[in-house]
Amino acid sequence: RGPPARFAPLRRASTAEPAAPDAVDPSTLESAFLREFIGRGYLAQCTDLSGLDEAMSGGPVAAYLGFDATADSLHVGSLLQIMILRLLQKHGHTPVVLVGGGTTKVGDPSGKDESRKLLDDAAIAGNIAGISSIFDKFLDFGPGGAVLVNNADWLDELAYVKFLREFGSHFSVNRMLSFESVKQRLGREQPLSFLEFNYMILQAYDFVELARRYDVKLQLGGSDQWGNIVSGVELARRVDRKSLVGLTAPLIATSDGRKMGKTAEGAVWLSPGKLAPYDYWQFWRNTVDDDVVRFTRMFTDAPLDDVDALERELAAAPDAAAVNAAKRRLADACTTLLHGADALPDIHATVDRLFAGGGGSAASLPRVAVGDAEITVVDALVSAGFAKSKSEAKRLIKGGGARLDGEKVADVDAIVALAPGADVKLSAGKKKHAMLALADA
Repeated sequence: RGPPARFAPLRRASTAEPAAPDAVDPSTLESAFLREFIGRGYLAQCTDLSGLDEAMSGGPVAAYLGFDATADSLHVGSLLQIMILRLLQKHGHTPVVLVGGGTTKVGDPSGKDESRKLLDDAAIAGNIAGISSIFDKFLDFGPGGAVLVNNADWLDELAYVKFLREFGSHFSVNRMLSFESVKQRLGREQPLSFLEFNYMILQAYDFVELARRYDVKLQLGGSDQWGNIVSGVELARRVDRKSLVGLTAPLIATSDGRKMGKTAEGAVWLSPGKLAPYDYWQFWRNTVDDDVVRFTRMFTDAPLDDVDALERELAAAPDAAAVNAAKRRLADACTTLLHGADALPDIHATVDRLFAGGGGSAASLPRVAVGDAEITVVDALVSAGFAKSKSEAKRLIKGGGARLDGEKVADVDAIVALAPGADVKLSAGKKKHAMLALADA
């Protein structure tokens, strides 16, 4: 597709004083996108918030967000960024989704203790096909809508010496060594290959190339990408005299300290082939009580006024019934966004049958996929949503309410051993039942 047209200009960005969320009053902003962006808790830092506000209130702005093709699906850890792209399109701006067919060959060192596994072209192409299908659920790629691009289109064609001469002089190794992703890796005395060290240069160049090809003015990303994003802003200013802007969102953790999208069984995948809609629904239904309002604000399209009303309601009457009802609405909304409303009747029927009594047959019970061959009964109860915490799970066991294949569990340190194809029935009381199974078994 050709580049989007009629974009408002941006003033020169300043990367020295990034805007922080605590210092920003959204009511002072003209841009409806930025007001809602901040209202939903998405703001971490921005290189030039006032300039971005001026541009976005004056007309459509093209903004990009990059996703490397390291797997054939994205997981819930990427969902916040997808929701930001969705919000961008809602307010009339143009999301540019960049799949990293080129940068995947290098590997982003951010947050990693070791080099990523190098993938061949066929594996990368398969992964791109898998993750691209997810964006179709959240964005409109019709005429004049979102744009999907692959940075292999330009990175694969680079002439090495020519690229170094044209762009290498704009990067200071001293500065690159100060970036958090590099400092953390070196501080843990983990090797950082020269291949990975180039990643930040290529990401910065992506921003320049997208500005040239698609008139992109804004790069979005997680706060762990701040250094890479600032490098792109500075590179565009130096080589093309363009003023671009970087805007980041916080990395999300649950209120009990767990990384968002990670469970005892592994990643919470967004592709139905890797995680069934029922299991996806259960992930959101099992949200920690303290997170239900925050996650409704961040991961659904619920109007902010409605979320504020929910927050007041739960603060005034924080009883279990009201919290559980809010969790169910959160699970319904998140599942509808990804899998469609048609998935809900079967999910609700399974849930109602499971918790209304009887237990049902093994085939009718929800499946709790476990990544390792051994899991403690305590962790299994939490993962199945039968206990909100490990302490609650231990109390359930001590009270005689936990069973494995009908046998009472007496030891709070008991471990469930799983074999491929041999599921184990987990029960809490008389009405809650699920099947524990090895993932991909």
